[in-house]
Amino acid sequence: MAGNRRWVSGDLHHPDRDPNRRQLVAQAQEPFGSILSCIDSRVPPELLFDTGLGDLYVMRTGGEAVDPVVTGSVEYGPMTSGTPLVMVLGHQRCGAVEAAYKSLRDGKPLPGNLQAIVKALQPAYEQAVREGGTDPVETMARAQVKLTAADLRSNQDLAPLVKKGTLAVVGAYYSLDTGKVEVLGGAPA
Repeated sequence: MAGNRRWVSGDLHHPDRDPNRRQLVAQAQEPFGSILSCIDSRVPPELLFDTGLGDLYVMRTGGEAVDPVVTGSVEYGPMTSGTPLVMVLGHQRCGAVEAAYKSLRDGKPLPGNLQAIVKALQPAYEQAVREGGTDPVETMARAQVKLTAADLRSNQDLAPLVKKGTLAVVGAYYSLDTGKVEVLGGAPA
């Protein structure tokens, strides 16, 4: 979060982005966090948190949609190298969430494999409909983050690490307008 504060203020350090760091991590990696975020070109986790080479495992899918391959990718860091943090990072004005919302609301499937994203986001859509609010797409985007983080937190392989206190699974939301990341839940005490 200190890196995000630097991003917001423009006081970037650009750590661990040189040939020495490349040589250091060439043989092994020990990222301090795993981030599941959206594919949106405006939301690159390495930049939003002012991190460098070897600092983060990053998985990106439309609307943070998950399937077994994505879940396995998220599990990789905590289960193989003890990465202590998983963050599910949603964001303001998410195009994938908006497309899924409209598809579900209007009953019009999206073409090709885009429909798989719609299906993965359906629980967030249903929660957003129940909650209501002035901006249902933003409500759905935040619901998607919270639901995905909760699912990962209770995952059969990650839950024991969470219970033991060696892993935190955090839901967060990025403002395109301010650059700030807001933690929605799951932060360690």
